[in-house]
Amino acid sequence: MSAPTFVFSVLIFHVLFASQPCQRILAAAAEGRWQLLQKSIGISAMHMQLLRNDRVVMYDRTDFGLSKLPLPNGKCRYDPRDTALKVDCTAHSLEYDVLTNKFRALMVQTDVWCSSGAVVPNGNLVQTGGFNDGERKVRVFSPCRTCDWQEIPNGLAVRRWYASNHILPDGRQIVVGGRRQFNYEFVPKTIAANTFNLPFLSETHDGQAENNLYPFLFLNVDGNLFIFANNRAILLDYMKNKVVKTYPTIPGGEPRSYPSTGSAVLLPLKNLKAPAIEAEVLVCGGAPKGSFFQAKFKKTFIGALNTCARIKITDPNPQWVMETMPLARVMGDMVLLPNGNVLVINGAGSGTAGWEFGRNPVLNPVMYKPDNKFGTRFETQNPTTIPRLYHSTAALLRDGRVLVGGSNPHVYYNFTGVLFPTELSLEAFSPAYLDARFNNIRPTIIAPKSVSGIKYGQKLTVQVVIAAGKVSENQVSVTMVAPPFNTHSFSMNQRLLVLGNDKVTSTEKSMYNIDVTAPRSGKIAPTGFYLLFVVHTGIPSKGIWIKLQ
Repeated sequence: MSAPTFVFSVLIFHVLFASQPCQRILAAAAEGRWQLLQKSIGISAMHMQLLRNDRVVMYDRTDFGLSKLPLPNGKCRYDPRDTALKVDCTAHSLEYDVLTNKFRALMVQTDVWCSSGAVVPNGNLVQTGGFNDGERKVRVFSPCRTCDWQEIPNGLAVRRWYASNHILPDGRQIVVGGRRQFNYEFVPKTIAANTFNLPFLSETHDGQAENNLYPFLFLNVDGNLFIFANNRAILLDYMKNKVVKTYPTIPGGEPRSYPSTGSAVLLPLKNLKAPAIEAEVLVCGGAPKGSFFQAKFKKTFIGALNTCARIKITDPNPQWVMETMPLARVMGDMVLLPNGNVLVINGAGSGTAGWEFGRNPVLNPVMYKPDNKFGTRFETQNPTTIPRLYHSTAALLRDGRVLVGGSNPHVYYNFTGVLFPTELSLEAFSPAYLDARFNNIRPTIIAPKSVSGIKYGQKLTVQVVIAAGKVSENQVSVTMVAPPFNTHSFSMNQRLLVLGNDKVTSTEKSMYNIDVTAPRSGKIAPTGFYLLFVVHTGIPSKGIWIKLQ
């Protein structure tokens, strides 16, 4: 391309981008800090999972074309069924080392596009499904310095594309739904006929618009599975394949599932010693009915939903309570923070999920404080400068930051002449609790450094230093967070448990022993690796890794 033509193209791009509004609020009272970690990691982080060695596995899809990250040592992937490249010597997955801010290329053999997964009790990431030749594969990644992906052919009973997973109390994963799959199965397989029909998924399917992919899954405290798709939910006894509760439709009936993509979290579980533990689900954002077809066929991008719906799923007569966000958002992510707050981040102000269907990037995260009074729960945070639209990701790190990556609204990698180029960068968002002004009251865990093999109901003592003056018991709490698998605006297996404290004892100046009790069963906290934090007046420590079993 000649220099004049190149300059003209750049000018056209800037004009196009400038004509697209961004929701970016600058307020004196806004909080949170942004840091660019990597200008380019070579791939677009469509899927993201933190592992127990403080490394994050990321991947996009094999049929994006050539990435910007070469495979090491002359490796190439040979795949005659790939729809983009039969021979590809570039990576579509990587391992990011949080502590060193470095990354290394990984190799996936078949297409992992729009797949799902979870970390199983031994700490391995078990990923399921994808597209084309990857649709029935199960892949395993073990957290070690030289490990790479291993594939299990036909590990799934049926093709899984846009499905959701959850870890169960017995350590298996349940895999629910996916495109044209109105059923669920278990991984690993335990029986030959491993699919179970789930009519709820066909009932919530909006024809060509679908609006029920990547269903929101949460393990309820009674051991049954809460499943949300489109605009409503059920409670499923997955062992008996029986719906034990049907929840009302969200008021207004607008869709919240892919491609009208909202997000959802199970709010922090508290009072874990009580005979009956309450569980609440929060669903935020999405796109109004018809948005997908308006974007696809008419190039009209309807404003996203600005509401959240909250429901106590353990109530005998549960009802949705509606709340209004300060910013409308579709394709946002919801991240549980160690202090129990929820960060709503990424996404667009109009359009839907899908190729080229998002507009008006929402650059400001929003903090949701579930324990505040109704009407005072949302706080707008400081904005990023990088749009994160379709195929963006976010994950909590052990130091309390939130890792943010991805955004590729194009069929292939596309870096020039488009409104929102494929994004290869990594950022970190630091909530206000990481500000230096809180150093005096921030706990530092002295012991243990990590704990392996905590039994259900076991007593545990955590030793911390808090530089501030006298600390009272009601100011200190211990929390546990299950690091989730994040993709397409849903963090699978995300869970936060508030252990509180049994006793706080001052041992010497600024040093305290905090006695806590582990959750009582796998229905409340499935076995596996968790991050444990000590929170003092809303300010969390850095986490330590523990294994609950």
